[in-house]
Amino acid sequence: MTSGRGEESSLPAGGPARHIPVLLAEVIAALEPREGAAFVDGTFGAGGYTSAILETAGAKVIAIDRDPDAIAAGQALVAQSKGRLTLVSGVFSELDVIAREAGCEALQGIVLDIGVSSMQIDEAVRGFSFRFEGPLDMRMGQIGRSAADIINTADAEELADILFYFGEERQARRLTRAIVNDRAQTPFTTTRQLASLCERVIPTKPTQIHAATRTFQALRIAVNDELGELTRALAAAERALAPGGVLAIVTFHSLEDRIVKQFFAERSGRGQARSRLLPGEPVPPKPTFDLEPGQPVSAGAAELEANPRSRSARLRFARRTDAPALGLVGAWAELASLPARKPVSTKTAPGDPAYNRSTSDRSASSQSPGKGRPNKSGGR
Repeated sequence: MTSGRGEESSLPAGGPARHIPVLLAEVIAALEPREGAAFVDGTFGAGGYTSAILETAGAKVIAIDRDPDAIAAGQALVAQSKGRLTLVSGVFSELDVIAREAGCEALQGIVLDIGVSSMQIDEAVRGFSFRFEGPLDMRMGQIGRSAADIINTADAEELADILFYFGEERQARRLTRAIVNDRAQTPFTTTRQLASLCERVIPTKPTQIHAATRTFQALRIAVNDELGELTRALAAAERALAPGGVLAIVTFHSLEDRIVKQFFAERSGRGQARSRLLPGEPVPPKPTFDLEPGQPVSAGAAELEANPRSRSARLRFARRTDAPALGLVGAWAELASLPARKPVSTKTAPGDPAYNRSTSDRSASSQSPGKGRPNKSGGR
């Protein structure tokens, strides 16, 4: 929810920007806070959205963050809120359960700001940034499998798919071969070690993004299951919102935005003609959301000048209807996972050049434009 939930390539000259809520006015306008209403801020971070909601007298917020550092730093705001803020350590995919346990059965608004925060990027020890030397970690919750674990233990097919699908990295095959070759000699342990390999494998011009940008994005998404968390959070929000409640989501790259866009399109019934069904064709479910016009909302000129990291931010929001929740079903939910793996020939093994070529080619070759996945043009 801060200025850091964007690409590192958009860092302003002179150092990192911190604690600047992105599209704050637009998010608050969409949520319409009012006295007595309960809201969930699923990505508390530095508390920017939460603080703005609490400016409305009588409004209550249940804020969630998986990062222990954010929970610790947020205790001062909890104390200042005089009982109107409940700050919970957890994941936003469980926001409906968390809200219910906090005593809120029906929410008037939910805001999610997807991605990594400024505080996480700017702390070298967290391992999110290729700009700093630090451990190759990237765990938002500081538990579980790290980026180093993936780089050093994933087989060539899984690693190539992670880079290609989660990073939209066209050079995923070349990078995977180099990683498999290098890790056999020396395991990857630091951010600069991996960034240096990317610089060696992918020549770039000064005007292009850093060679490691997409690789670091891909690993961060895989480590934290960010797309899976997002799809589960969308279904949880559908269950938790009261009729008339608003779901507002800020995304920063196409993978996230594609899921949110398709979710709102499907759940609002866009493209459905209920009165023109063919004989025997099942009646589609009633829309669970009313999609507001004029979307996505992007940062204006003033915000772009003050906070360059906001340039890739996109806000989408919709209002809950009284139709029953539909759950984790729909084409949008399938965009969160890697494609199903096919059997590997017993004649090759991970690390073998032939294995790297066959698995990397196979994983991407079945994809085509317009299916919600990047295609193989440009090489992988």
